[in-house]
This record gives sequence, structure tokens and C-alpha cells, in this order.
Amino acid sequence: MRRVVLILMFLFAASALAQPSSIVQQTPFVQQVSDDALVVDRVAQASKRDLPRDLLKRIVNEDVDLLRGKRPDGSFQYATYERFEAARATQSFSVQPRKDQMETDEVKGSFIYRVVLEVPTRRLLVRKNLPVWIERVDIEMVAEGKSQTERSSVDVKAWMQPGDVKPIDLPAVARQVKIGIVANGDPKGYGNLDVVLVQARIVDNADSPYAQAVASAKAMQRALDNGDIPSLRASAQRVRDVLGAPVRQVAAAPSPSPSQSTMTVTAAPDAAAQVEMQTELQLIEDLLTGSEAERREGLDQLHQLIRKMRR
Repeated sequence: MRRVVLILMFLFAASALAQPSSIVQQTPFVQQVSDDALVVDRVAQASKRDLPRDLLKRIVNEDVDLLRGKRPDGSFQYATYERFEAARATQSFSVQPRKDQMETDEVKGSFIYRVVLEVPTRRLLVRKNLPVWIERVDIEMVAEGKSQTERSSVDVKAWMQPGDVKPIDLPAVARQVKIGIVANGDPKGYGNLDVVLVQARIVDNADSPYAQAVASAKAMQRALDNGDIPSLRASAQRVRDVLGAPVRQVAAAPSPSPSQSTMTVTAAPDAAAQVEMQTELQLIEDLLTGSEAERREGLDQLHQLIRKMRR
């Protein structure tokens, strides 16, 4: 039953999108993002406790990538990867003691800016871990914006005791990276070693032509995470407002007879400007209550708004 309801919702949204519009030569992906925002708004309006978060989030995530100008290699035209932690990937190894040669363990990742070596205090949850000798860390990486592979090594040559943590910053954010850990175990037995790859955070460029649309789409992501339907609908509408979504055309009325009088009503420019200003201020307010990166983005947009008001 739920699947039938969802299908009916999307059919309704599709029929709405088929109406004629007054958009003038918009690029295909801008039209797609605007149409997706209308679908999200309509589905959110009809949903109660059955909001399809996963499906809507996939749609919004794809739209954010489109607005950022995602390239095939994972980089973006209107965003960059900065040295702020976005996620961590941890891989654990059991380093055996060897007399003849040390072992090399390898991990790979994308858009990484830091490697962290950690020796847990415990192994198998109950037994105390043993020290691990780290000879060196071999780095093979392709930096963001480059195509050539760079190779380097960081000598450690030290025992890492249980509980020790050693961070190693890469010379640049690596679009692709392979890390080799040359290590040896304690003569008493093997020791556990965790290798953590820290992924860089995507930061939107302030001069992006779609900066406001991306900020509103990110607000949609937060609303989906929190199940906040009113904020989701408001953010979806802001996406359409920023991208210049079309207003549905009303069928032309028959020409009035000479005995009839006509009156044309137009929205006051000041009222339209006020609505736009309120929308931008609401967006800035949402950003200023978010994370540190979102607060910085909100301040940037506030400065842009102030400069626009001074013109």
C-alpha cells in the first residue's frame, strides 16, 4: 500500500512538471534540480510518518553534486576539499613479529588529508595489546587538481605503545592515496594496529553561481536527517525560488466585451523584494545555527547580502 501511495505522489508531481512554463533557456541540470525540489515538497506535504527519507535523500544528494559541478574524478567545479574532518575510515591489522623482514600493510582512500596510526590498549577485547614497531610510512598519492603520482616516505623508527596515537598529515589533499605501513611486532607476540584515513570536507565556493541553492539543498539534507517536514518544505521552496522556478501559466481568459471593464493587478516591487530578503535571511539564520563550517558559510552569505543592499 505504501508503495502505491508513493507512486501516486510521484505521478502527481510529474503531471505538475508537465505544465507549460515561462523559463527561458535554463540549463538542463538547473531545471532538474528545480523539478526535484517540487517533487520533494509535494511528497513531504502528503507524508505523515511514512516520509521516504532514504529515497528523498538520494535525490537531494545528487542535486547537490549537480549544483557543485561534480566531475568524473570526484572533484567539483564550484567546491573544494579542505582540511576539515568529514569522515574517518579505520582498518585494523595484526602485526606479527618477524626476524627476517618487516611486514607492509596497505590501505587506500579518496580525498584524504591525514593518516592516523593508533595502537589500541586491548586486543580481542580482553587481552592487553602489545607494542608495535613502526619503521616508516610510505605514501603514494595523486593530489587534488593534479594527474601525476607523487611518492614519499615518513620515517618513524619507534615503538608505539598501547594507547599511542601518531597523526601524519599529507602534503596535500589526496584525490587518491595508497598508504603502506612498514612495521614489526613485539617478540612476545603480535600487536594490533589501527590505520585511520581522515577524509577532507567539501567546502562550497562563495563565488559559486549556485551557492544559495546549494545552501538550501544542504538545509534539506539536515531536515531529512531530523525528520523535520516543515523545514524540508521551506528549504525545497527556497531552492526553487533561488533557481528561478517557473510560475504556472493560467489559461488566457476570453476577451472582455466592451461593456466590461478590466483591471490588471501586479505585485508591488517592494513586496517582492521584501519576500526575497526574508528568504535569504531565513537561509542565513539556518546556517548560523549549524556547524562551524556552516556558520562560516552563513557569515559569508550575510556579507554578500549586505554588499548587495549597498548597491
